[in-house]
Amino acid sequence: MSLRAVSKHFDDVVAVDSVDLDIGDGEFFALLGPSGCGKTTTLRMIAGLEIPSAGSLKIFGSEVGPLPPNRRPVNTVFQNYALFPHMSVADNVGFGLRMSKTPKADVARRVSEAISLVRMGGMENRRPAQLSGGQQQRVALARALVNRPKVLLLDEPLAALDLKLRQEMQFELKQLQREVGITFVFVTHDQEEALALSDRIGVMDSGRLLQVGTPEEIYDAPVDRFVADFIGRSNFLAGTLEAHDRVCLANGDRVTVPSVADGVVSVGDAVQVSLRPERVMIDRAGAAPEGHASLEGEVATVTFLGNSIVYRVALDWMTIEVETDHRPDLDRHEVGDRVAMWWRDDAIAVVRP
Repeated sequence: MSLRAVSKHFDDVVAVDSVDLDIGDGEFFALLGPSGCGKTTTLRMIAGLEIPSAGSLKIFGSEVGPLPPNRRPVNTVFQNYALFPHMSVADNVGFGLRMSKTPKADVARRVSEAISLVRMGGMENRRPAQLSGGQQQRVALARALVNRPKVLLLDEPLAALDLKLRQEMQFELKQLQREVGITFVFVTHDQEEALALSDRIGVMDSGRLLQVGTPEEIYDAPVDRFVADFIGRSNFLAGTLEAHDRVCLANGDRVTVPSVADGVVSVGDAVQVSLRPERVMIDRAGAAPEGHASLEGEVATVTFLGNSIVYRVALDWMTIEVETDHRPDLDRHEVGDRVAMWWRDDAIAVVRP
């Protein structure tokens, strides 16, 4: 699938702004971003529910931009599942096949296969009101897959589920994608969901596609502050790029950074050093090892999260957040303690402000 300079305007509002994107066959691809960023509009253009204002949209080499939904090799699972309340599970799953005049014997066989695929065997005669949220989501998936689309589009299908069930369904959704082997395009605003499920992620904001990469690439090497801040948590240390591998921080300290490629930022530019909380080491003041960039400050807050502890450490010029494992062999710091923080050079990323 390829999008070239695809845009969508609603009167004077630019919902999607000249997006270029390639999605591979059989790939699990996530469109990630905050509400109103254009991700759902992009999905709807792929589905044929919106027609692009400009650009080219091809699926398996064929231009589909002006085609209606029923003439595209795609199917969509919506956030609210859109099940018919008066129909049984089997009738919901087979609705599209019946509308396309598929022979009854084929409908029964394919419905049975789809229900088995989503592990809903034995529930064929139940109505949606008799199902849990997770079960309704499975029925919606079966209904979408029974038509054998080449691309399955998912518009925040897990958003209505509680946390535990959502995590369980993430695993099942990834397993399902591997079993059927088709392309999944998944829209979400949940960063952890995108990281857990996707082969690649496209991060969007204000209608623009900011960065595309694997979950590791997006997390470890964000292109700008928005991406770094939206994917997980990060500390941002303001400074100036003095050389391709050195930043002068706002407080005057100099830190070594991974070499910055030309075109991202240039020597002399104002930059932000992105430092993930879980990549910061913490110990008593004066205990930072030689050869590492380090800062010292006072613990302002301590937050216990079960498997980890989050410290907010106040410096003269900013506050640093540090997340450590909760383990008996690690020292616990308290509010008011003077502490040292340090990190490895490859633990940070230089991003545009």
